[in-house]
Amino acid sequence: MDSAPVLYTYYRSSCSARVRIALNHKGIDYEARPINLVSGEQLSAEYTAQNPSGLVPLLVIDGREISQSVAILEYLEETRPAKPLLPADPAQRAQVRTLVGVICCDIQPLQNLRVLKTVPEDQRPAYARAVIESGLAVFEKMLERTAGRFCVGDEVTLADCCLIPQLYNARRFGVDIARFPRIQQIEARANALPAFRAAHWTRQPDCPAELASQHALP
Repeated sequence: MDSAPVLYTYYRSSCSARVRIALNHKGIDYEARPINLVSGEQLSAEYTAQNPSGLVPLLVIDGREISQSVAILEYLEETRPAKPLLPADPAQRAQVRTLVGVICCDIQPLQNLRVLKTVPEDQRPAYARAVIESGLAVFEKMLERTAGRFCVGDEVTLADCCLIPQLYNARRFGVDIARFPRIQQIEARANALPAFRAAHWTRQPDCPAELASQHALP
């Protein structure tokens, strides 16, 4: 019997959360191995030998080591097509990938830990908040054309897997999600689903108990 996939993850990493949601949605059991980004575990010789970028997530699956969350999501979709996260219609697939790009290319890279460390410490929250608010405003506008119950139509897609973890970061930096009613409605629906609830940052094994109790999902 093949061993369970191993996900190198960090509880507050939105990139890791995207993969956790997809694995949960598809019913794929996996072993979580936390990597502490604050203490620098991702830069250890042992970890960078597996993942030269020194980032999370890294998924070890099918005898392969796959990094970069979007590549992992696409791999899971191609090799585990049950409970799909991409629509059958090519135009809708393009819509999903466009929304994924807004989160994964236009927002998250500009407010991640590596970039924030280049900004004066007292300016970091305002900088991150501005980046996230600007990107979510674009995302909200796009939802006018694509959304049903979720980001694209009425089924969960890769776009939802990427949006919901970005909202963890948004709240952390003081973004008022009520400014984005469509996003807020989708978040409420997603957070009612077991796959999203289990992937929430407060429910990860490396999340400090105090933070988990303060920010737990209702």
